[in-house]
Amino acid sequence: MSKVCPMKTVGPTIPSFYLDNIIENDKDYGFIQPRDASECLNWLNSKPSGSVVYVSLSTVAFSNPGTNQNEELACGIKGSNYYFIWIVKAFEMEKLPENFIKETSDKGLVVEWCPQLEVLSHKAVGCFISHCGWNSTIEAICLGVPIVAMPLWSDQKTNAKFIQDVWKVGVRVKRDENDVGGRKDIEGCIWEVMEGDRAVEIKESCIKWKKLAKEAVSQGGTSDKNLNELVSKLTTSMS
Repeated sequence: MSKVCPMKTVGPTIPSFYLDNIIENDKDYGFIQPRDASECLNWLNSKPSGSVVYVSLSTVAFSNPGTNQNEELACGIKGSNYYFIWIVKAFEMEKLPENFIKETSDKGLVVEWCPQLEVLSHKAVGCFISHCGWNSTIEAICLGVPIVAMPLWSDQKTNAKFIQDVWKVGVRVKRDENDVGGRKDIEGCIWEVMEGDRAVEIKESCIKWKKLAKEAVSQGGTSDKNLNELVSKLTTSMS
């Protein structure tokens, strides 16, 4: 692209606190209304390191997985027998299997919202079941969290391809002829990234990409240099 149109890449652009920590107290994007996060964080604080599956199929953009998919996801999570925290919008609660929340109360926490960056950076989180939106993908990579990819539409399927086959930081749930990921495959994917045969390889890839992300935005990194060059050109042209 640079041969066709001069450009400078910058990023990742997640808050400084989670990367180079140069900007003091820079912990959020500034456009999401703050909410009480104590329930989520207190729950995570009580769990062993790397033991929790974090599940979020988009909490900002509208997404509406069908009833069958939510049921399969719920059964896959339950069958995995790991601790989990699952973000489920109010209008999707009715799509969960009957008594699911009660039956999994010793293992899981189902809430309508949580501070995603704080959750992903928490030591208790071992993997992230994601719809693979770009923000969620970049956040997981920057924080070194393995991904179980369940893309829904748009760029999410491309992102899922990169997650599994290029960056090698996760695995992708297979879909059937009705475009539904089955409970057994979901359960198997969770196990694969948490403690399966590829878990070590995936976690090593996560560490590598997390390091590269930090290097890019740190002083002297590629993103830092490109941004400074851009600012220099703009200020020169204005003088």
